[in-house]
Amino acid sequence: MRRSSRTSLLLTVALVVTGLSASTVPAAVAADPVPPAAPTPSPTVDPGRTPVPEVRGPLAVTPDSHPFGAAGYQEVPQDLAKSRYVEEEYLVSGTSNVYTWPDAGPAEVRTADAPYTTRVLVRRPARDHRFSGNVVVEMLNPSNLFDLNIGWALAQEQIIANGDAWVGITAKPVAVEALKTFDPQRYASLSFANPLPLEDPANCSTVAADSSRTTENGLVWDIYSQVGAWLRSDAATNPLRYGAPTTRVEHAYGFGYSQTGGFLVNYINGVHPRVVESDGAPIYDAYLVAVAGGAFAGAYPMNQCEAAPPVDDERRQFQDVGVPVMRMMSQSDYLRGIGSRRADSDEPGDRYRHYEMAGAGHATPDELTFSARSADILAAGRDVPPASCNEGPRSRFPSSIFFDAALRNLDRWVRDDIAPPRAEPILVRDGVPVLDEVGNVQGGLRSPYLDAPTSTWYGNATGASFCFIAGYEVPLAQQTLDGLYRNRADYVRAVKESTRALERQGFLTDYDAQALRREAAKSRIPS
Repeated sequence: MRRSSRTSLLLTVALVVTGLSASTVPAAVAADPVPPAAPTPSPTVDPGRTPVPEVRGPLAVTPDSHPFGAAGYQEVPQDLAKSRYVEEEYLVSGTSNVYTWPDAGPAEVRTADAPYTTRVLVRRPARDHRFSGNVVVEMLNPSNLFDLNIGWALAQEQIIANGDAWVGITAKPVAVEALKTFDPQRYASLSFANPLPLEDPANCSTVAADSSRTTENGLVWDIYSQVGAWLRSDAATNPLRYGAPTTRVEHAYGFGYSQTGGFLVNYINGVHPRVVESDGAPIYDAYLVAVAGGAFAGAYPMNQCEAAPPVDDERRQFQDVGVPVMRMMSQSDYLRGIGSRRADSDEPGDRYRHYEMAGAGHATPDELTFSARSADILAAGRDVPPASCNEGPRSRFPSSIFFDAALRNLDRWVRDDIAPPRAEPILVRDGVPVLDEVGNVQGGLRSPYLDAPTSTWYGNATGASFCFIAGYEVPLAQQTLDGLYRNRADYVRAVKESTRALERQGFLTDYDAQALRREAAKSRIPS
């Protein structure tokens, strides 16, 4: 799917965000019913190594039952077959430790071997020869109390262009609750049950508002390891074997956004070292931690009975992880997350990049467009997130251009040891951003939207739900545009110069750069 398709989807989403009836979904998106496969026992693994979980699936897709967030049932449906991709859903079961994390360093086991069952959504090239060997594994964001496919939403063009697979994992009990409400039969076996009975003193009497004493948020850490181990295993259930005797996965990349970006902080600093010690190597070859850092979603409780690490705690920062880590903040959250800033590094054991996306909002239209449709969200017993705030629609700023390039650069870093470009953070003086002549921030990851501006871009709006981290734009007055550009050709020339420079530096992919130039050429700005 190219950028022009994404743009048409974003223009259409406003028409359907109020709800989409089942009759509007193309019949072609429902596959022929396939009975779920019987559970396959885990292959034998060496003691101490991350176990491969039991897997059931792919689950059948019928006119009456489909995966929550399936591509054909998104807010604006996507036909993956046009990109030669397929989608499958699996149920994954095993046992997970619940950890405590009292100090910097590896987490410690609090409660061992708690049974779990979660669901996993897989999107992969239909044919093995198109598979790159990369799999991007995402803990699906549950901040709206249901699963959002944000990694797919923001990086799908690079994923598809490169032939990568994408895997989304339901990561929190509150999202399981929504799935069970949405389709009680399909998701009947899902469970994040608390291994501690209610009468156990260790089962704390007070938990967060989105949590329950009968479930345990802290099962996610071993789930994340075990799903990665499954995808890298030779288990018969692994769809990334493509029928071969062994897995086709060469590299697994961890992805998390906002709340699950904070989950990755816990995982990278508290659980990743345990995996390396037990397995002799990491499961994930690199991590992309999105819009989570410092005092903004910079870490979470390791289990639901203990507090998150304090804001100034070293557990919120990355140091000597052993694999490449990229952290990307947005204009909505970089000030609260400013404590996550640290120097970039190319040292073999401490490869790190810190990026701040100038102009980009945190809560994007893409995350609504490419996740479950409104009708399914309501069927799950949840509220549909607002597409607009008091200042107007969520910002159309395409943060996807930054994620496409970041994923490409992360892969080059791992495969070819090509260090990604470095970027200055957004310029801050005395705790406030330094603005340019039209009110946009200076510094940060750049784009033609700020270097050849036609709007002022804001990271924080007002209104319901997550409007406080949803950006918006204010078009520049005609008089201002006339002062910036002599005519439309002058504006188009400025966009071309910006994209070509950013492409040379490695901050834009060639296809995103071309799309931005086409967009400028078709614009009527300045009039």
